[in-house]
Amino acid sequence: MPDAISSIRNLGPAMEQACARAGIDSAEQLRALGTDAAYARLLRSGHQPHFISYYVLEMALQGRPWNDCRGDEKARLRARFDRLKAENTPETNAMDAILNEIGVISANRKVR
Repeated sequence: MPDAISSIRNLGPAMEQACARAGIDSAEQLRALGTDAAYARLLRSGHQPHFISYYVLEMALQGRPWNDCRGDEKARLRARFDRLKAENTPETNAMDAILNEIGVISANRKVR
């Protein structure tokens, strides 16, 4: 029987449920996908983008404490997160698309 996603350090029931909605059903599948592919699937399944959930997933898959990353490594993670978010979440509305096009806001911003 495959291991539950919550068997990975730092990942609990909420991440397990989000992964299930994205079609990721086991710790082995999550590890095989890796952080970026898994998070992209989460975003496409409707998971709200949040840097901390991305960051925790990366640290968990490395077997590290969730708050172990700092400085340049954290900045690189933020850049990866922003790219994933931009590529895997739709524009919120027409106004955001226009504001992004003229450079007033980033395409990565999500307005509710």
